[in-house]
Amino acid sequence: MAAPQRFASLRQPWQSRHALLAIPVVLILVITVVDIRSPPDVHLGPALVIAPAITASFAGPRLTGFIGVLALAAQAIIGVFHGGLTTTNHIVQLITLAVLSVLVVFFSAVRERRSRQLAQVRSVAEAAQHVLLWPLPDRIGPLQVASLYLAAEDEAQIGGDLYAATRTEHGTRVMIGDVRGKGLPAIGEAALLLGAFREAAHQHTTLPKLAAGLEQSVARYMADFEPEDEAGERFATALLLEIPDEDPITRLTSCGHPPPLLLRPGEAVTVLVHPAPPLGVGRTGPEDYTLDEFSFEPGDTLLLYTDGVIEARDPAGGFYPFTERTAQWTDASPETLLHHIRRDLLAHAGGHLDDDAALIAIRRTTAPHPSRRHGGSSMAADSAPTPQQANK
Repeated sequence: MAAPQRFASLRQPWQSRHALLAIPVVLILVITVVDIRSPPDVHLGPALVIAPAITASFAGPRLTGFIGVLALAAQAIIGVFHGGLTTTNHIVQLITLAVLSVLVVFFSAVRERRSRQLAQVRSVAEAAQHVLLWPLPDRIGPLQVASLYLAAEDEAQIGGDLYAATRTEHGTRVMIGDVRGKGLPAIGEAALLLGAFREAAHQHTTLPKLAAGLEQSVARYMADFEPEDEAGERFATALLLEIPDEDPITRLTSCGHPPPLLLRPGEAVTVLVHPAPPLGVGRTGPEDYTLDEFSFEPGDTLLLYTDGVIEARDPAGGFYPFTERTAQWTDASPETLLHHIRRDLLAHAGGHLDDDAALIAIRRTTAPHPSRRHGGSSMAADSAPTPQQANK
């Protein structure tokens, strides 16, 4: 961010607070003038306590204390014009106003302290969430990529949904998944699955073997940390993809996850998959997972999503018509596509989702993009087995 922009961002809150400060100041002046010009039996001075009370709603303890002092000065001026400061009535009013102003300043200080603590907690939480769910780059090899996450939990950026991508020697591997539940427990399980994928994606030559490796990681976690009263109820769906750089195809293994949409000009088609059970349901080997393969030509877009998208309901209870709505934007870039979906989805759901939702849009470009080779890659796309060989 440039220096003028940073300065402008700092000035804006300062200017808004000082603009609002005119409200209690004007209120003090009006009450003072009206009280002085009113008959002796009319006392508007006690209403001055409204000024510091209003100030505390938008300013800190210092400005609130300043307004409290102004209110006390105004009360003293009123007393001078109505019988003098030594009268019992004015002394009681001054003491009462002073006590109430001190209390307002005290509560303003407590609120400001808690606000700072909350801001620190949010900052740490956001940093932890960004470390857990790394943002996907705009381009991975010959692929244009965009991602979107909508968390159901208030003040959260992520929940139980997850996605990750990693470069291999001849292509890209992508995972999108959904851990049962939401909130902190789901985030912990999502972290486990993301860490396991980032490591295992470079150790297994086929997606069925990768799925089996992830199942073993989840099973070990469940055995060690799953509460007894939730035995058998914790699991995660996952969709594993392998996109070679040179071949216009995509290989896919589904672990109970919704199938992706394949977008081509004017149409959105659901990819046919043969799903296996979700991860964590039972110990399985590579032979229990199917490797599906389909055409993924330059210009095509793959749209991966979690069930929080297709299960979003409108106020009348109707599900979001995901495929029909998405077919309107098949020519859009990945980033623009997700922008349209986000706006349309939230409008359908009334501005708030009941479940976490994640989406990834992947478009193969018309020409291969020079990719950066990462050391430690173990997958060779040109030697990957056919679906029939993978299930033998």
